[in-house]
Amino acid sequence: MDPTSLAAALAGAQMSQVQMAIAAKILRMNADAAASIVQVLDAAQKNIQSLANVAAGVGQNLNITA
Repeated sequence: MDPTSLAAALAGAQMSQVQMAIAAKILRMNADAAASIVQVLDAAQKNIQSLANVAAGVGQNLNITA
């Protein structure tokens, strides 16, 4: 093998390492985002359950002009 093809192979290997690192980072970010969504949905469900016993009509007439 000539030095040019060795250099090209080395550069390609380094680029593939960079691409794999970026892909791993994106996967971790997606997993973190999914976990955050689950936490938000869980909190929303708990809030809904705590408001289940509120009388009908509560919160309908809210004055937000002040």
